Amino acid sequence: MTLAGKRVLITGGGAGAGADLALGFARAGAEVVITGRRADALKATAALYEGMRWVQGDVTDEASVRAMFAEAGPCQIVIANAGAADSGVMAKTTLDQWNAMIAVNLTGAFLTLREGLRQIDGWGRLIAIASTAGLKGYAKVAPYAAAKHGVIGIVRSLALEIARTPVTVNAICPGFLDTPMTDHSVAVIAAKTGRSPAEARAALEAMSPQNRLIRPAEVTACALWLCAAGSEGVNGQAIPINGGEA
Repeated sequence: MTLAGKRVLITGGGAGAGADLALGFARAGAEVVITGRRADALKATAALYEGMRWVQGDVTDEASVRAMFAEAGPCQIVIANAGAADSGVMAKTTLDQWNAMIAVNLTGAFLTLREGLRQIDGWGRLIAIASTAGLKGYAKVAPYAAAKHGVIGIVRSLALEIARTPVTVNAICPGFLDTPMTDHSVAVIAAKTGRSPAEARAALEAMSPQNRLIRPAEVTACALWLCAAGSEGVNGQAIPINGGEA
């Protein structure tokens, strides 16, 4: 498969699943532009593949998102990957925590997909990296789950608006990923419950019938498939990568 001649913009591309997506698309021949707030992480990832570019920006800020796309140049593929996670029981969740989760996970996806759609001319692919938390509820992550449910709502609605165009929009919904974000979740669980980090990680692994974390490469493979020939009819879908979790 080759994506030669296609430019892809990936938000949150400096680490974790975003970095894996960047390398996967670069190896498939695409011109890759990664964005994010941390210049050091973006520089490190961009240095891994010749020709990869990085643009610093904040997906929660409308002007910043517009500037990111202006600097990147016309993109045929846009992947709204930037996100953050937090946890805590609902009764103790503050409004600031709620607003933070909505801002990066939902508003950030909205601004990225909207600006991406506006600048696509002809064939295009819009992809949101959501979560199994967008398909079901999990205890102690209500703001995060609400945001990811919202992302899937955006995808399903937008898909109907663009159904007669050569552009598709879909969400990829992985379970817990083997990334630094999950490492942070493990540390939080261990600190709050008294479990060891190994025990906390095992608890997250046990949520999958395959008893493992999802590899970032599995998300990348799905995203590449959505950009390949034969995926034209896949539109408005929330694709789980969760080992069979109900």
